[in-house]
Amino acid sequence: MSSALPVIILVEPQLAENVGMAARAMMNCGLSELRLVNPRENHVGDKAVAASSNAEEILYQARLYASTEEAVADLNFTLATTARHRDQTKSVLSAEYAANKMFSLGETGSRCGVLFGPERTGLTNHDICLADGIINIPLNPKHCSLNLSQAVLLIGYEIFKTRITQAEETLVTNHSVPAERGKVLKFCEYIESLMADCGNFKSDERRDKLIINLRNIFMRNALTEQELNTLYGVINHLNRR
Repeated sequence: MSSALPVIILVEPQLAENVGMAARAMMNCGLSELRLVNPRENHVGDKAVAASSNAEEILYQARLYASTEEAVADLNFTLATTARHRDQTKSVLSAEYAANKMFSLGETGSRCGVLFGPERTGLTNHDICLADGIINIPLNPKHCSLNLSQAVLLIGYEIFKTRITQAEETLVTNHSVPAERGKVLKFCEYIESLMADCGNFKSDERRDKLIINLRNIFMRNALTEQELNTLYGVINHLNRR
C-alpha cells in the first residue's frame, strides 16, 4: 500500500469490537495504517479480530501511542472528525474535499492522518486543536451521531474514491449483447403488423399514436438480443392461441 495514503487514528477507543470493525472498514477502502491512542480494550483480542472479518492484519500492525500528540507527531497534515461546533477557528471541510486534499498532499510526499474520537464522547478540544481542520459529514440534524466504524467507513470511502475510476452507469447484460437499433425497430414493426391484422388501427391518427408509443417503450429500454428473442417467443405464443 502506498505511503501516500492517510493514516487512521483512533483516540481512546472504548470497545474492541469497534476497533475491529474500523479495521474492516479500512480494509474495504484500501487503507492499511491504523494508530491507536490508549485503547481501553485489547485491539488484537478475540473480540476485535472476530469483528474485523479477515482484516486482522491491520490490527496486528497497528501502532500504539500514549497521547494524541505522539500519534500525529510525524504527520504533515491532520484532520479531525466531529459533528459539534467547538468554538475554535478551524477550516471545515466536506469529506469529499478533505479526501481530495489529502490525496494531493500525499502525491507531494506529505503524510496525512484523520482523527476519530471515543465512541461516547468524541474528540476533545485538546485533540481537535492539534488538527489542521475539521471534516464535516452532513447528516440528519435530529440524529447525526455515527458508530466509530461507520465514521471510518464514510471517510475511508471518500479517500478510496480518489484512487479509482468508476463508470457512472454500466449495463450488465448477463452474457447477452445489447440489441442493435435496427433489430429493435424490426421487432416493433412486427408487433405493428400483428396489431394491424387484428384491426387495432381504426384510424390513421390512432395508428400513429400507437406506433409512437410502442416504439418509445422498446427503443428507450436498452434491450438485449436475449430479451428480444424472449419477447418474440411470448408474442408468437399468444398469436398462435
